[in-house]
Amino acid sequence: MDDVDAVHGQISRTMLTSGDWVTMRLDGVAYLEKAPLVYWLIAIFYKIFGVHDWAARIPIALSAIGLAWLTAAFGTWAFGKRAGFYAGLCMATCIGVFLFTRILIPDVILTFTTALAMWAFLRALDMEEPHPRVWAFVLAASLGTGLLLKSLISVVFPCAAAIIYLLFTHELFSKDTWKRLHVFSGTAVVLLIAAPWHVLATLRNPPYFALTLHSGPGQYHGFLWFYFVNEQLLRFLNLRYPRDYNTVPRLYFWLLHIVWLFPWSVYFPAIAKLSFKPVDRAGRTRLLAICWTGFILVFFTFSTTQEYYSMPCYPALALLLGCAMATEGVWIQRGTRILSAIAVFAAFIAIVILFYVRNVSVSGDISQALTSHPAVYSLALGHIEDLTMSSFAYLRFPLFVAAIAFLIGSLGAFRGTAQRAFVAATLMMVIFFHAARLALVVFDPYFSSRPLAETLLKSPDGILIVNHHYYTFSSVFFYTNRSAFLLNGRFQNLEYGAYAPGVPDVFMDDSDFENKWLEPRRYYLLTTDSFVGRLEGLVGRSQLALVAESGGKSLFTNHPIVSSGR
Repeated sequence: MDDVDAVHGQISRTMLTSGDWVTMRLDGVAYLEKAPLVYWLIAIFYKIFGVHDWAARIPIALSAIGLAWLTAAFGTWAFGKRAGFYAGLCMATCIGVFLFTRILIPDVILTFTTALAMWAFLRALDMEEPHPRVWAFVLAASLGTGLLLKSLISVVFPCAAAIIYLLFTHELFSKDTWKRLHVFSGTAVVLLIAAPWHVLATLRNPPYFALTLHSGPGQYHGFLWFYFVNEQLLRFLNLRYPRDYNTVPRLYFWLLHIVWLFPWSVYFPAIAKLSFKPVDRAGRTRLLAICWTGFILVFFTFSTTQEYYSMPCYPALALLLGCAMATEGVWIQRGTRILSAIAVFAAFIAIVILFYVRNVSVSGDISQALTSHPAVYSLALGHIEDLTMSSFAYLRFPLFVAAIAFLIGSLGAFRGTAQRAFVAATLMMVIFFHAARLALVVFDPYFSSRPLAETLLKSPDGILIVNHHYYTFSSVFFYTNRSAFLLNGRFQNLEYGAYAPGVPDVFMDDSDFENKWLEPRRYYLLTTDSFVGRLEGLVGRSQLALVAESGGKSLFTNHPIVSSGR
């Protein structure tokens, strides 16, 4: 898909082909805002399988599988086999993990390292653990790996949760606690893993220091300042520049966890009946899970946040849910009835929509039936607002499959045992995820520029120009593996790197575009349809020869292509 999906895939390819595994680049421009590990992993799988879109997804897929297994193993160790199985089931089939692993973002890997760090922390302190030093090493290795995934929050989240836990258990000032955690050797392990890349990235992208808390157009302060001050501190304070992000309203951010952990979130009330006294392994785990979840949610209450930022607390919630589900008490029965009602209502809505669009004719791709709300596209789920009732005419089959899924869930949960309800909910989610995958295929022309990339590959040679924003057409860069001029492209994620020393000459303004477009050599231009009128004003309508259009985006050339067909 366009946007961050293809961006991360292309950065990894550039690493592999250039041999520079330190500085990430887009179209030759330094991209300094992210940690490198997810790109390294993707590049490794490119090396093994070749550069393919499916190969880029292997690290995320393996991490999602590993996260479900880890949560189950953690729960089994803490609560027993049944609760552990339920915890892993929650992690494997909740909406949040499925939804936020459809794109190449490292948050599921971060969630894995966070969960592993939390388990290692408890095991290192467990008096019955025969190898506490090994688990202290696992804790340190998890923190160091996390630093290469999402920088400081990967250390802040587990450490803050652990400190709050130790305060509640009165172990914070115990010498034995810190002795079992092997803090000094653990710190050395963290630095050994994480420090080399940070040092190299600083040395290769000077200046090394900048004593300022301000950034603006045309300013460049090197890697170290941008990565730590701008991307960590100023983002937390909502002062980062450029402000290429939005934030979810605080109340929605909290309440949306009912959606992200669905269908198992119907059992949240049952968690209140659990004991959080740290008198045994189960109680200590439950207490840590509360500290873990609470800190992350409160942290993002005071920071800018996207819908998926809280993913590292999902395993903690899954552990609590698994423990509650294993009790099969009265609140589990009530939750099952609520789940049955929700599934019936969802099936009813799907059937009503199918009936409403039964005679709606469709033509072209789904983009023709969608509206546009660019103001919310900086949110992960901003495109949901683009849906219209007529757009569901393109989604008849996915909607039909989703209706079947909800009917199965409702029937299985209705007056059944808890275990029967859990099986029905699992089956419902598996089928629903398949419906969602079918819907993504329908949305492909809208979310991806792959059809335009395929047309470009079949067209005569020419120089590519991308209008406005690299991210809008990032899948073209991935599928064609070519560079391009960026028309007015000093924008958002590429703005900072555009002013770095030695930046390649890929940026052009309107004047440059007019001059190049009227040259004898062939150029291609990619633009969204909303910009076509402006571009016609620059070079004239007759100078824009349409080559292809898809998903509200168009490919033009400055010289009409003469068909070679008979």
